[in-house]
Amino acid sequence: MSHVKTDRREPVGEEIQPFLVMDILDRANALEAEGRSIIHMEAGQPGAPAPHAVREAARRALEGGKIGYTEALGQPGLRKRIAQYYGEQIGVDIAWRQIVITTGSSAGFILAFLSSLPRGAKIALAAPYYPAYPNTIRALGFYPVILRSNAASNFQMSVDLLESAVQDVDGVLIASPSNPTGGMIDDDELDRLSTYCRDRGLVLFSDEIYHGLSYTKKERSLLEYSRDGFVINSFSKYYCMTGWRIGWTVVPEDRLRSVERLSQNLYISSPTLSQLAAPFAFDAVDELNGHVRNYAQNRDFLLDSLPEIGLPPSAEPDGAFYLYCDVSRLTDSPTQFCVRMLEECGVACAPGNDFDTGSHANRVRFSYAGSHADILEAADRLARWLGSKT
Repeated sequence: MSHVKTDRREPVGEEIQPFLVMDILDRANALEAEGRSIIHMEAGQPGAPAPHAVREAARRALEGGKIGYTEALGQPGLRKRIAQYYGEQIGVDIAWRQIVITTGSSAGFILAFLSSLPRGAKIALAAPYYPAYPNTIRALGFYPVILRSNAASNFQMSVDLLESAVQDVDGVLIASPSNPTGGMIDDDELDRLSTYCRDRGLVLFSDEIYHGLSYTKKERSLLEYSRDGFVINSFSKYYCMTGWRIGWTVVPEDRLRSVERLSQNLYISSPTLSQLAAPFAFDAVDELNGHVRNYAQNRDFLLDSLPEIGLPPSAEPDGAFYLYCDVSRLTDSPTQFCVRMLEECGVACAPGNDFDTGSHANRVRFSYAGSHADILEAADRLARWLGSKT
C-alpha cells in the first residue's frame, strides 16, 4: 500500500506575506558592510542603547553564573515590578499574577489570541496597521477583518468603524499610539470601544507598546476602562530594548491557566537574562525621557521639512516615532521607491504597502528614533535626491 500523498497543499508559511521593512533592513545592512553611509529610518527601533542600569544588571547576572529557565509565566520579581508600574503610572491596581512575561510583544499576541479565541475566529483591525498583525492572525488559523480608517479618526479603530463591518467578528485589535501613523484613540472613543466589546462578548486586544512615547496628549491604557481584555506591552520601544526580546501581557484571570499551558509548550520561558535586567529599566526614567525629547525634536523638524521636499505626512503623529508620508505623486510603487531611495541616496525607510494593501498603500514610513544629526542629514539627502528627479 502506498502512503505517498498526491494532494499536497502549500505549507502555512507560503501563505504569509513578507515583512518588507525587514527586506529593506537586510539590504541597508549589506550596503553598510560594503562601506556605504546609510541612515536607518526603516526599522521601528530606538537609536539609543538600553539604559545603563539595565546593561549593568545584565553584566552582573552573567558574572553570577547560571542563566537557566524561569517560570513559564515569568520571574515573579519582574511581574511584581510591572504591576507596581501600573499603580504608579495610571493608578490601577493589577494583581501581579495577571502579568505574563513574553518573548517580546510578538509572543504576547500569539498567547492572547490562542488563549481566548476558537479556531477560525475573526479579528477586526484598522488599516493602516502593523504588518505582523494580519500575518500572525493568518498563521495561527484565524482571519483578519481589515477595516479602513481615515484621518478623521486619527487612522484608528472606532465603534463606527466596527459598526460598518459587513461580517461579524470575535475579537478587536487596537493600538494607541499606532504604527505606522502615530495616531491615538481619543479617550471617549476608547471608553466606547471597551463598552461595545464587553456588551457584545468580543475579546479586545490592546497593543500599548508605544506607551511613554507621546507628544500632543497623554496616552491612555485600556486598563483604565476595562479589565476584560488583553493588554500587550514591551520593553522594546520606550525602554530601548528591542534586541532583548522581552515584553509582557496583562491577562484576564480566567485566561491565565490557558496562557500558562501555551507558554510552557511554545516557549518554555522568556529570555532569563532579559528578565533579570528589565526591572532596572523602570528606574531609568530621566535617561529615557531624554530620548523622548530627542524624538520630539526630530518629529517637529520633519513635520516642517518633509512637506517642503514633496513628502507630506498623512497625519501629525500624537505618539510613537513614525511619519507616514504620501508618495502618490512620486511613484505608484512604494517598494521600488524605497529601494531606489536606499540605493541612490542612502536613506532607508519602510514601504507603505507593508502597512496597507488598499487606499493607504502609496505611502512610506519614516522612523525618527535616531539621532538628531542623522535626521538632519537624511532630510538634506532626500531634498537633494528628490530635487534631482524634478
